[in-house]
Amino acid sequence: MEQWAAPGPGVDGAPHGAGADPRRRIPRTDAVLRDPRLLNAAHRLGPGPVKSAVHRAQQRAREGAVPPDAVADTAVALLPPSASGLRPVINATGVVLHTNLGRAPLSAAARRAVQDAAGPTDVELDLRTGVRARRGRTALAALRAAVPAAAAAHLVNNGAAALVLAATALAAGREIVIGRGELVEIGDGFRLPDLLVSTGARLREVGTTNRTTAADYADAIGPATAFVLKVHPSNFRITGFTHAPGVGDLTALGVPVVVDIGSGLLAPHPLLPDEPDARTQLTAGAALVTASGDKLLGGPQCGLLLGREDLIGTLSRHPLARALRVDKLTLAALEATLTGPATPTGEALDADPAHLRHRAERLAARLAADGIDVRAVASSATVGGGGAPGVTLAGAALSLPERYAAALRTGSVPVVGRLEAGRCLLDLRAVPAADDERLAGAVRSAGAVRSAGER
Repeated sequence: MEQWAAPGPGVDGAPHGAGADPRRRIPRTDAVLRDPRLLNAAHRLGPGPVKSAVHRAQQRAREGAVPPDAVADTAVALLPPSASGLRPVINATGVVLHTNLGRAPLSAAARRAVQDAAGPTDVELDLRTGVRARRGRTALAALRAAVPAAAAAHLVNNGAAALVLAATALAAGREIVIGRGELVEIGDGFRLPDLLVSTGARLREVGTTNRTTAADYADAIGPATAFVLKVHPSNFRITGFTHAPGVGDLTALGVPVVVDIGSGLLAPHPLLPDEPDARTQLTAGAALVTASGDKLLGGPQCGLLLGREDLIGTLSRHPLARALRVDKLTLAALEATLTGPATPTGEALDADPAHLRHRAERLAARLAADGIDVRAVASSATVGGGGAPGVTLAGAALSLPERYAAALRTGSVPVVGRLEAGRCLLDLRAVPAADDERLAGAVRSAGAVRSAGER
């Protein structure tokens, strides 16, 4: 690291030498904090991050990396972009619902709704009468309107919580009948059997891994049965010599049928013919459907419970429901997702491959004109988020040298792509067209960083 050497005399008028201490010229913290840029930053970020940046700048001056009179400028350069440690990124992985990137990005309408709900709201108050009102009433009404086949609805803080609440309220000390092929791991080491057993329910496994019949379920039903559980495998498929009964085949067994569809698809989607949706399952006779709100629905993280009014009433009155309830920001985002325009997730799924190719070719031509080794290539994206395993979505990507991957991830506008055949691919499927300029700028910056490092 290049060291800065203080020229001229020291603060006491003596020349720098053995007795001079340039650290005495480093400005005091309170003096640096009076810089208008840092005062504005304190209002935006809070005093903690600003003071931390000042202290780091002072330390650099003590080490001789910057001159003392550049402490304020250095502190400004060290300020974080926001008060949160989370950094917005451009998802160019080709995975529409990338779990490590927070799954579904919220729509503009949902983001505005979250901002509006951040202050005091009427979340549990009827402004007309002045008395307490049901929490989440408008979001629940929007959810019921989106799935008319559901007589009632309830919300919890994620999809796994929805299943936990159902098992605890309906099956604690009793049996849940489930097919062996549906005892899945739902991600990050969390296994469905462990989750269900933790509620106090007992599992009654039926059938085999690849074939289970309605008769297998019927033979297992008894006085201790709370409900039959159907679980969508989500992130894998069993093919070949297989069979599993549908919901309609199980509704005559005399016990409720609970279906965990996982992905949050509320109605059938033409690109995802094998992905279960809430409307179809309820119409087929499911008593209760559980799902995630931050997957194919394209909303915030939450768990959806849809179905019979008596069952939803039992769930919503259970003590555990209070521990699993969602906050007002989630309620606002979910309602705006359900009632607003198309979500980014929906737009990514429905993107026209020809339009994606045109975008990739236009971006590649502009970047190549800047001397960057880039070309437009055909690409295949996936749904992600544990949904639609095996489904690929044709599209296009920018192909760059592999070395770009790290520079793009660590840039001022982080871009996350994927490595394939020794190249860094930036898939446009989940990148909104409005972000094309930001993406191009990030690629140029990554190229400049690489060039500087090679000199």
